[in-house]
Amino acid sequence: MNSRWRKPQTVHVMAGAREITTASQFLQGTSRQTLFLLRDLPINRRKQLLCGTLRNRKPPLVGSNKSSNEIVGLQTEQCFNIGLQSEISDEKLGVLRWLLQETYEPENLGTESFLEKKRKEGLNTVVVEVGPRLSFTTAWSANAVSICCACGLTEVTRMERSRRYLLYSKGVLQEDQLNEFAALVHDRMTECVYTQRLTSFETNVVPEEVRYVPVIEKGRKALEEINQEMGLAFDEQDLQYYTRLFKDDIKRNPTTVELFDIAQSNSEHSRHWFFTGKIVIDGQPMDRTLMQIVKSTLQANPNNSVIGFKDNSSAIKGFPVKQLRPVQPGLTCPLNATTRDLDILFTAETHNFPCAVAPYPGAETGAGGRIRDTHATGRGSFVIAATAGYCVGNLNIEGFCSMGGSFFLISIKLGISFADSY
Repeated sequence: MNSRWRKPQTVHVMAGAREITTASQFLQGTSRQTLFLLRDLPINRRKQLLCGTLRNRKPPLVGSNKSSNEIVGLQTEQCFNIGLQSEISDEKLGVLRWLLQETYEPENLGTESFLEKKRKEGLNTVVVEVGPRLSFTTAWSANAVSICCACGLTEVTRMERSRRYLLYSKGVLQEDQLNEFAALVHDRMTECVYTQRLTSFETNVVPEEVRYVPVIEKGRKALEEINQEMGLAFDEQDLQYYTRLFKDDIKRNPTTVELFDIAQSNSEHSRHWFFTGKIVIDGQPMDRTLMQIVKSTLQANPNNSVIGFKDNSSAIKGFPVKQLRPVQPGLTCPLNATTRDLDILFTAETHNFPCAVAPYPGAETGAGGRIRDTHATGRGSFVIAATAGYCVGNLNIEGFCSMGGSFFLISIKLGISFADSY
């Protein structure tokens, strides 16, 4: 069972849906931020917000978008899609409504679309709706369901937000024009276009059948073909090893599931083959691996170290800290001032690929991983501070200026936390 509430984007208290009346304000940028520019914003300030370092250059979308001459305005609203495992009482429905409505703006939450009342005579209108892919639950939904459970709304199993855009156009927008607009306002990696209103979170997607890869019959050629098809990134050594493993040792054909798991589990990220492998330079084997070289600093000076190169982060000796702690952790109880010895944790999180392809999910992964690493050390920790450093290279995007001479993008996040005893 699903229930739907829609809340319009608002400018300020008691305002209705946010409206953009000229297509230029939308089409001057390439990000969804352009949808939220105020109509009375000076043109020079608007360009600064949209273009950043390119403020004096013409944005690449102006004049090149097929729908730019047709769309003359738009209005937006959010839609809450709520999955229920059973009927919900009127009392709990009131609690759910209270959770979703804006502070002091109960009139901006309803069970029917606000956009249906915004259609204008003399203009064609069409609604485009985008939201999270249904094949996985978003982090926002997980938090929302947790809050609902804490409020006694145990019937709520999933809650996702979608965004709906009412487009005004002088003529009828063609499918390719709608697709081009939709591409501007959603992230294809984590979101999709909803062609009709959601009535369920079921995707009806049938998983691909497990196949056997004919290594016994075709040898290495079979692995090369599936490596290309599935993007497993097997190198020369991998192809030789797995061909011999399945053909000569195990003597059976592997499945596509097995090969996909092997590609992930035995990657450098998981196994550190490169960092722990033998190094041969100019034909001479080195006496230490890269990992041993990295760890040698701790071996040379272990004086202040509590944890190093083990667990989820490193720790150095701390000091007594007076803090408020619950008398009965996990229950509603009073807090007492207690002095405990807390050590200082350090961890670093690096990301290459996600930040370049999907900046916002990539940043969430980096920040979330950095917090998780310290929280998962010993018996837990308190996050104190974090720093972020970025090395940004040329992403080779047409019309986008290069901001560095390097050819990669890495975000490095350093976290500092206090942890209890181990």
